[in-house]
Amino acid sequence: MERQLDAYCEHLRSERQVSPHTLSAYRRDLDKVLGWCNKQNVGSWQALDIQRLRSLIARLHAQGQSSRSLARLLSAVRGLYHYLNREGLCDHDPATGLTPPKGERRLPKTLDTDRALQLLEGAVEDDFLARRDQAILELFYSSGLRLSELTGLNLDQLDLADGMVQVLGKGSKTRLLPVGKKAREALEQWLPLRALTNPADDAVFVSQQGRRLGPRAIQVRVKLAGERELGQNLHPHMLRHSFASHLLESSQDLRAVQELLGHSDIKTTQIYTHLDFQHLAAVYDSAHPRAKRMKGDDS
Repeated sequence: MERQLDAYCEHLRSERQVSPHTLSAYRRDLDKVLGWCNKQNVGSWQALDIQRLRSLIARLHAQGQSSRSLARLLSAVRGLYHYLNREGLCDHDPATGLTPPKGERRLPKTLDTDRALQLLEGAVEDDFLARRDQAILELFYSSGLRLSELTGLNLDQLDLADGMVQVLGKGSKTRLLPVGKKAREALEQWLPLRALTNPADDAVFVSQQGRRLGPRAIQVRVKLAGERELGQNLHPHMLRHSFASHLLESSQDLRAVQELLGHSDIKTTQIYTHLDFQHLAAVYDSAHPRAKRMKGDDS
């Protein structure tokens, strides 16, 4: 069983080209299933049935695993069995019809508009770290980038003249995003300082030694900015949430926000921005000129 699991993970890495983070998460989940099979004396993937898999899900839920984590585990199992069926190693999928226990819907934390402006509109020292960190904050909030997208950003992906940035998102999908005026200005002030470090590659954001900033370094700088300017914890995803929430609140265009965020499923966008269709419908009825006209027209 472990040999077939190894082959599947290699398939994900080489053929599907999933990110290292995703591959690691899938492997951890599938190792839990493999460990459960060993305890239950299940000797092959073919022998794992829906009853045993349901028992594992119930056990993990009782141990405190979230509904979201269990949904990811079931997704990993379905992916494995799709591969095993394709390779002729199995003829069923024990995860078919299984759903994780429902959990509380956790709303993402965001900054309100005033707090976002407080973060970004303070005085900025004219030095390397301050200019770089300001450009990072502005770009997160201006364009809604994921941490991995900003970390991997190269110079040739920026078009400041047209105010655009091309990012490589999940599933190696690229998307073109607008860069706001304040973010462009912050980048224009940062890039000359970046050039002075003799950078090792084309990374947009580098250390004082010219090396590409990693995810952890960016998280630390964002956290420090939150503590300094707002007196609160701040992380890159909160800026992405705030970007999405504020844009949707002002535009009511869920599809556009979905495309900007790079979500494949619009339900993800609804949760992300903590607004639902009922709210959007209410805004439409109160603000759209055609809606007003229809509501006032009894004919």
